[in-house]
Amino acid sequence: MAPTHPGSSQPADLPVHPGLTGPVLTSAQSKRIKEAGKLLKRQWRNKTGRFLVEGPQAVREALAGDAPVVDAFMTAESADRNPDLIELAGQRRVRLRQIADDLPPVISDTVASQGVVLVCEQRTAELSSVVTGESKLLVVLSQVRDPGNAGTVIRVADAAGADGIIITSNSVDAFNPKVVRSTAGSIFHLPIVTGVGLSEVTELARARGQQVLAADAHPPAHDLHVPWDTGLDLSRPTLWVFGSEAHGLPESDRALCDAAVAIPLYGRAESLNLATAASICIYESARSQLM
Repeated sequence: MAPTHPGSSQPADLPVHPGLTGPVLTSAQSKRIKEAGKLLKRQWRNKTGRFLVEGPQAVREALAGDAPVVDAFMTAESADRNPDLIELAGQRRVRLRQIADDLPPVISDTVASQGVVLVCEQRTAELSSVVTGESKLLVVLSQVRDPGNAGTVIRVADAAGADGIIITSNSVDAFNPKVVRSTAGSIFHLPIVTGVGLSEVTELARARGQQVLAADAHPPAHDLHVPWDTGLDLSRPTLWVFGSEAHGLPESDRALCDAAVAIPLYGRAESLNLATAASICIYESARSQLM
């Protein structure tokens, strides 16, 4: 029987896949694997300025663009399923290091990893470079804590052609693995501002000619589907502010906005979840601006 490394059930001398770089990493105690695994924790991401990108779609978008890749890991099985990733990595001169089939869970927080993970440098934008006089549609997440919701909103903003995403300092970490995974690669398409306060954002947006709208159903609020009835013009450059999943926007945050906008409910549902509500609002603005 072939020898194994500590922390792995895989033989230490696994054959190297022709599209990957060897020798095969088989031990959870490998320095590269341990360093990557630490990035599952926010503290380590903040300390190193790095984050994990997992899954074929997110990895594909990272490699297709200019994401700063520090390290890359892939199982032989994943390499067989995703030959295009090997080609993209070759074009970027990124070395895909082969890892044993039982190692992805060490560097992933998913139940069933798809066997490909990148380590990338975090890249954020300055607020003044995103909130400009040319910005037409911007999205702010304030006190949003759920990573799946945050990632979905980033993906929707990308699809709707938004100019940028702003995530306030009291929200989820933009580079949380679940956020990154939920964006399906959109995190690499949009400039993202982090670590700012809502008052700073709204003040600058207003100074740059944008209306600041709070997605909030509490009256008084404009009806998103007939905004003209109450004098709201959605074709104007707009910065949308979305609040927490559980409580929406607190009064102090709503007061920083020019107006509140409610999505009409025609059925019996009490409310919409954050990602759904944000999607409707963002697309309504995008549609109005294109008319």
